[in-house]
Amino acid sequence: MANLELSFSIGRNPRSNPILTGEVKPEGIDLHASSIHPSELFWRQLGFQEFEASEMSMSSLLMAISHGIDTWVAVPIFTSRTFFHTGVLVAEGSGITEPGQLNGKRVGVPEYQQTAALWARGILQHEYDVDPRKIHWYMERPPERSHGGATGFVPPEGVDLQYMSRDTDMGEMLANGEIDAALLYIAGANNLVDRSSRPLGDPGSGALRLFDRRAEATRYFKKTGLFPVNHCVAVRRDVVESNPWVPVALYEAFVEAKQLAQRRTNASIENFAELGLIDEAAEADLLGTDLFPYGIKANGHLLDTITQYSYEQGLSSRLLTIEDIFHPSTLEL
Repeated sequence: MANLELSFSIGRNPRSNPILTGEVKPEGIDLHASSIHPSELFWRQLGFQEFEASEMSMSSLLMAISHGIDTWVAVPIFTSRTFFHTGVLVAEGSGITEPGQLNGKRVGVPEYQQTAALWARGILQHEYDVDPRKIHWYMERPPERSHGGATGFVPPEGVDLQYMSRDTDMGEMLANGEIDAALLYIAGANNLVDRSSRPLGDPGSGALRLFDRRAEATRYFKKTGLFPVNHCVAVRRDVVESNPWVPVALYEAFVEAKQLAQRRTNASIENFAELGLIDEAAEADLLGTDLFPYGIKANGHLLDTITQYSYEQGLSSRLLTIEDIFHPSTLEL
């Protein structure tokens, strides 16, 4: 019997590269894999369903499901994680030195609904009392080039949001003092969605980091145990309905690919050491430890948190359950 052929796309990361190269193959599937920057990939997938399976924005997926859009079925393969709130930039002349001072300020964001922004707002709200409804938001992506343009995004009730002029971008607005801060910043990404190019973050660049990233990541992780996920894998519902074994086949292949990549590069341990979450002297003792777990059982508290944030920020129309999001065959993984 011939293998099922699937078109698939994902952003590059060490744990998934063996899938892209074809070194690891899902059982029963001939995966025609490609790599596209996630900003562009999600816009193409949400708007045009270009690939039968792909990496997918968690926030966009939660929004779509809560609004009755059932095009996609999630698989608990979490391809991207970071401490998003530690990336906040503040204009050099803004006078902002503490997170709480963001209340009442003009803050830029590539896209209001994106997962990195969802996590950053949630953490800033719960850790530092930064109220999203007290901020004047400026969004860089225009509606037709945004993920929200495909999911029917409108600013949640009480949120003051306007789109940036198309003849400027977030980097220029920060450097010129037209906005006070950026919740996150994507520069030089070379994709069809993001347009900022100015390097920021160093003295004299026009914007500085609000946090000592290593110290804040360490504090937050030690307090909460959360290493926020950004993306999962999603399969088109019509594919899964015809081939209900596909989610588990993909899951097992991605687990194998991650294990292979981590044995070769020790990327998981190195990432945590750089952030200060583990003592560098302890790296050897942690070889083989999975700090980027896939599956639902290992990520229950984290998934509860992201669904709560999506609902309380007015992005999801209802509080979703795990069963709402992931394919039934993956619920025990």
